[in-house]
Amino acid sequence: VGDNGLSVEFTNEISLQTNQKVCALKMALEKQAIYGIQELIPTYRALLILYDPFLVEWTAIKAEIERCMENIGTVQRPKTIITEIPVLYEGEYAMDIEDIAKIENKTVEEIIRIHNQSDYYVYMLGFSPGHPYTARFENPFSFGRRSSPRIRIPGGSVVVQREQSNITPFEQPCGWNVIGTTPLLMCDFRHKAPFLLQAGQWVRYVPIDRCEFMEIKRQVEQIVA
Repeated sequence: VGDNGLSVEFTNEISLQTNQKVCALKMALEKQAIYGIQELIPTYRALLILYDPFLVEWTAIKAEIERCMENIGTVQRPKTIITEIPVLYEGEYAMDIEDIAKIENKTVEEIIRIHNQSDYYVYMLGFSPGHPYTARFENPFSFGRRSSPRIRIPGGSVVVQREQSNITPFEQPCGWNVIGTTPLLMCDFRHKAPFLLQAGQWVRYVPIDRCEFMEIKRQVEQIVA
């Protein structure tokens, strides 16, 4: 990928098994701490490796990747920890929830229950810093993207299509339906490690009311690095 990147592509499909192989290779390479590698970026089905070509040749990295791949099945994955994401599903914080309910021919309460009754896997971060792409593996919605994207939606918006549910870190363009909003920050540059979530994690969306939303938001705003 240009003169300072390698992309390791596993398959041409999106699946939990494929993504876990991507994350396993990332962990294996991190453990090797190869001199000259600058960043490892996991995606749905591939790992992008950025390196300094003045410090290490791509052939050396390629050889190390091949060695890691031989033992990828033995990589010890971290213990599964589910991160709870509080979500307010009402009013201006859930601008599309009534439309979603009509599309699915269900009540708003049923839509909320569908959205938070499953745990979600974080496939990758993308589009903007700290923006998690999460998915559940049962009971998907029937709709995809909106026919007309919005120029901007608020940061913290929880957006959905099919089985996927993403969270926007900042005010930004978006073509997905907004089902709710979280008071948590997906990206907070006040911290040395600014991203709340990482690829390979699991999350659970938890309904909260407006008072809880405002209190959590107040606490988040007071946190210092």
